[in-house]
Amino acid sequence: MREWQSHVRPRLAPLRLLPTRESEIVEELSQHLEDRWRELVAGGASEDDATRLALAEFRDGDLLAKYMSPLQQAKAPAPITPGASTGHVFRDIWQDLRHALRMLRLNPAFSLSAILTLALGIGATTAMFSVVNGVVIKPLPYPEADAVMTVTHSAVFGNVRSNNFPFSPQMFAVYAAGGQAFQELGIWRRGQAAVTGFGDPEQTETLLVTHATLRALGVQPALGRWFSPADDQPGAPETVILSHGYWQRRFAGDPGVIGRAVRIDARPHQVIGVMPARFALLATSPDLILPLRIDLAQPPPHFDYSALARLKPGVGVDQANADIARMLPIFLERYAGNRMDALQLRPAVRPLKEDVIGNVGSVLWLLLGTIGIVLVIACANVANLLLVRATSRGQEFAVRTALGAGRGRIARGVIVESVTLGLLGGLLGLALAYGGLRGLVALAPANLPRLNEIAIDSTVLVFTVLTSIASGLLFGMIPVAKLARSTFAARLSESMRGSARWASGGRSQHRSQNALVVVQVALALVLLISSGLMIRTFQNLRQVHPGFTDPASIQTVRIAMPDAMTAEPERVTQMQAAIRERLAAIPGVTSVAYISSLPMELGFGGIIVYPEGNTYGSGELPPVRRIKWMSPGLLLTLGTPLLAGRDFDWAEIFSQRNVALVSESFARETWNSVDRALGKRIRVGTIGPWQEVVGVVADVHDDGVDQQAPATVYQPAREQLLITSSFVSLSVAFVIRSDRTATESLLQDMRRAVSEVTPDLPLFMVRTLRAVYDESMARTAFALVMLAIAGAMALLLGIVGIYGVLAYAVMQRRREVGIRLALGAQSGSVTRLFVYRGMMLSGVGIAIGSAVAAGITRWMASLLFGVTPVDAVTFAGAAAVLTLAALAASYLPAHRAAAVDPVET
Repeated sequence: MREWQSHVRPRLAPLRLLPTRESEIVEELSQHLEDRWRELVAGGASEDDATRLALAEFRDGDLLAKYMSPLQQAKAPAPITPGASTGHVFRDIWQDLRHALRMLRLNPAFSLSAILTLALGIGATTAMFSVVNGVVIKPLPYPEADAVMTVTHSAVFGNVRSNNFPFSPQMFAVYAAGGQAFQELGIWRRGQAAVTGFGDPEQTETLLVTHATLRALGVQPALGRWFSPADDQPGAPETVILSHGYWQRRFAGDPGVIGRAVRIDARPHQVIGVMPARFALLATSPDLILPLRIDLAQPPPHFDYSALARLKPGVGVDQANADIARMLPIFLERYAGNRMDALQLRPAVRPLKEDVIGNVGSVLWLLLGTIGIVLVIACANVANLLLVRATSRGQEFAVRTALGAGRGRIARGVIVESVTLGLLGGLLGLALAYGGLRGLVALAPANLPRLNEIAIDSTVLVFTVLTSIASGLLFGMIPVAKLARSTFAARLSESMRGSARWASGGRSQHRSQNALVVVQVALALVLLISSGLMIRTFQNLRQVHPGFTDPASIQTVRIAMPDAMTAEPERVTQMQAAIRERLAAIPGVTSVAYISSLPMELGFGGIIVYPEGNTYGSGELPPVRRIKWMSPGLLLTLGTPLLAGRDFDWAEIFSQRNVALVSESFARETWNSVDRALGKRIRVGTIGPWQEVVGVVADVHDDGVDQQAPATVYQPAREQLLITSSFVSLSVAFVIRSDRTATESLLQDMRRAVSEVTPDLPLFMVRTLRAVYDESMARTAFALVMLAIAGAMALLLGIVGIYGVLAYAVMQRRREVGIRLALGAQSGSVTRLFVYRGMMLSGVGIAIGSAVAAGITRWMASLLFGVTPVDAVTFAGAAAVLTLAALAASYLPAHRAAAVDPVET
């Protein structure tokens, strides 16, 4: 035994331990060396080899890890002497990892608290990053997607320049023939078509394309072939390509579908292909893809198409715009003359991905940043836990130093332990993110693009691992920095001699903990203010009258007219009127009307409107107005007030009288008065007839209640207007006010009523007007929910941080509190002592957080409505909520301190 003591005692000499304590440690370690030596000899080693191996294991720490009790391991784990070789480094890290896992296992309360806290922060961040990755970061699902471009133009409408001027077939013909920048150029548009012959008629979403459109996307059909130039020619045999989903739903995935006939809009079409799964174009996921057969001989040009192209290798966006700029004058001279000079057309070629994402990218990045703040708060909480724990590990660090570990070695051990915590938290957070992602996607706005791309893939996994490691380094470096600034050797010696200075942590320890709490409170206030601003925005939006009343009692359904029916406009008008009468006879229905586009229904544009008597200079055009076609009774059904004049009547519908209604904003902008609009005349487009204004309608917020109501012209719903106009779909939305909305029985009655007029017209887009209204609010609601979740998590973590610091302070000062009480201090004064500290920390955090929020919330300006980014009410309310929460978190440990028994302490 004495031989082993000669090796152990010199290692403890620098600590200047008390003789009794030193003897205990030397005897225990020597006994472990003796036991290990006997094992080695029993295993066949010579006595000299056994001695050498036992001492080597003593230096490496394996002997202690094997023989010391769990409690002793927690107090005195052996260090690993840094080696000079790479192998030693990896071995050292491996043993640090083993030690970290052992320490976490021996401290389950600490480990569980830290891992759960990190899992919340990392899980929320991972889930939000999955959304950002799927929507914004991932390339579009096309080969070499960066080369796929939207081809369009910018144009001036009044004082507004738009970057989405639509395409015309004549424009396409010029660009396709003379273009030098594109491999493929195609045009397309959305549509609907009725499919019959498979039981009940079905309304399908269609995509009409020229033959080069799919080639420009580069998506090969899974079965069959693309369209050919011959399929584009007017009069060619009717063909169709099925989407993968429609093929599975209607044909059970039968590979023999190629060559079969499908009856679409009363005409048979031959199936020539099936697209792969998840094929989509912008927000369109069509059931059927049809050839777009354009007739260049139709004057004037109809601008109601979209265009896309694939760039040639080595060609950039600037070169493509220059190529369009070269060809644009050719189109204007050949097809438009000087009629379009006032539009000031300019090329606006851009990546298709910009159109897919729109402005949602900035919102998602903002939400990811706010969720990231929650992760920082979680890291601050764990850092506080580590600081508290580091003060209780004085003996452990002392023994490790005595056995040869330097400051850097101990710091590395702490970092490895922190990163291990981060990775374990990230693993649990990944599981939480996987479960929460479904709910997150369900909360997402219906118009959020690329929802099917949101998933936990390899990119998200790498992000989670890197975030976990970064989090571990972030909260792990704080106790390491404290160790680096401490008088290390002296405090180790004091710890081994039983001194309480290490355990108390000193003022430096308290300063670090206080700083972390201040950071938590400040960041929590930023998130509370952000969520408060969104709550006020949502309240303000709800207070805006949308232009209709009780939308939950309004059922809507769209019915499309096949091309075969539009050849007889009078028949179509009579059919629509007959359908309206049948729907009005349904029990529980109080009124019925129809309109070309519902309030707040997206995807409908406008046209220039000439007021009679207004003059415009050379190259100047009147502003664009929204145009809608409606039947009599629509205002009554929607609950839209008629401010002046009268509604249409059915005699005007059938006699084709040229009358119109205008919105309040149109009347005020044009004639400065509602009453003065009556009797005035307007002309829609450049060649339409003059129409008399017979009524003024209250504004309807078609673009959402957060946008100014557009100036709108309402015309009688005569089908010949729909046919001659290329700006609207050949379908109408029926609006039904009833107390039976959203019920299956009403839907069955509606189907029966329509089939009594014509059995081949399917119903589609069946929904309440409340659903349309909610969809217009979806982006704001999504941002509100996400910020509210982040604010609640931040508030919870902030409260936990304040409570934890004060509870630890009470534990540290328990003896001091007992002495104060024994000397006559009142329990109320003790309570105030700790509450004061908590409120001071909260006050500093609130002051800093208010200043930070004043700068950060300006990035939210595009999301806000009726409230400024530095709204005083919101700032004060958030500060009050946080103050009350901090007061509660401070009072609980303070009350516990006042209940200390002086005799017991």
